[in-house]
Amino acid sequence: MSDTIAADKAEALVTEKLEELLDGYDPSMDPQEFWGKQYDLGLAWVQYPEGFGGLGVSPKYQGLVQRRITAAGAPTWNREINLLGIGMGAGVISAHGTDDQKRLWLRPMFTTEDMWCQLFSEPGAGSDLANLSAKAVRDGDEWIVNGQKVWTTLAHIAKWGMLPVRTDPDVPKHKGITYFMVDTEAEGVDVRPFYQITGEAEFNEVFFDDVRIPDAYRLDEVGAGWRVSMTTLMNERVAIGSRSLPRGSGSIKSAIKAWNDYDHDDSALRDQLVRYWAEWEALRLTVERANQMRKAGIPGPEGSTGKLAWADLNKAITAFTVELMGWDGTLYPGGYVLHRPTEFEDEGTPQRNFLRARANSIEGGTSEIMRNILGERVLGLPGEPRVDKDLPWKEVPRG
Repeated sequence: MSDTIAADKAEALVTEKLEELLDGYDPSMDPQEFWGKQYDLGLAWVQYPEGFGGLGVSPKYQGLVQRRITAAGAPTWNREINLLGIGMGAGVISAHGTDDQKRLWLRPMFTTEDMWCQLFSEPGAGSDLANLSAKAVRDGDEWIVNGQKVWTTLAHIAKWGMLPVRTDPDVPKHKGITYFMVDTEAEGVDVRPFYQITGEAEFNEVFFDDVRIPDAYRLDEVGAGWRVSMTTLMNERVAIGSRSLPRGSGSIKSAIKAWNDYDHDDSALRDQLVRYWAEWEALRLTVERANQMRKAGIPGPEGSTGKLAWADLNKAITAFTVELMGWDGTLYPGGYVLHRPTEFEDEGTPQRNFLRARANSIEGGTSEIMRNILGERVLGLPGEPRVDKDLPWKEVPRG
């Protein structure tokens, strides 16, 4: 179906599909079954083509879909369960994948039958992702991968991973990268936990020892991995920085609860709480406006700006919350138990949220990188010197 469906016909089509989805909805239905039906009716990502979870209409109608499904009491939390897949991987596959790849990956991703992870950072390639050294060598219709990835969120429960690797060390670092989807259950993949300051092992390090990946799992052309990686990162920043939140929710909700629970009457602390509430509300409304502009097809730096602002503000509010709790803020309720979560844990105790928020300015691109992006691409400021930009990767000094 054409992407240029007239607005009146598009809304009527979406409404018709919604009525079919929700007609006689039974709350006892298995959520994965519901999400499968939603995908098959083209209501997963309405802007995608028919047959791939969409209807070929404007993305602005996805808001209508979400509102109607929420109002019906039907499940909407698949995105939270499989954030890396639905929030990042889907856009990458849609933009760079073949029809066969879309058929293989998109539906089980949306239903959460297949969980996903992002295999980007390495011990020597974090903010400078293009310096990655995990390599793939072609062997007929397969590629043999060796190397290490770190800080891989929920790799221990993921079925698939998004994997950029170096396939040509003789060209500049941005040009010698190829992008694959890897089966994390394949022989030679070793996932090991990284325990964080919170006691969780949300992150992992992943080793690849002669892992064979079919060429059919390669996204885009050989050597086009940097372009695909940038698509992934833009989707990640939007997923982190553009989440719609109800008024008074999130970390500011915890701060207000701590204020009330600990019976504060200090005027300076009250003024600070009010300032944080106003800043949180301004950020929430800015994100809502950016989301509407993005859905209308108006490009902008909303992913980077939202992610940067949210990271700094969330860190400040979570720190303020434990300050309001006094000595109780130094305790870890339930004890400090090492464990490996099986899903994203956005909410927790104020103490856990304070510790976890330290990562907000690192994950999805550090705040320093976000400021560079905004300075160069939005404000038009001169870029930082990049002395290794044109050197073959194998000649770039590494210490």
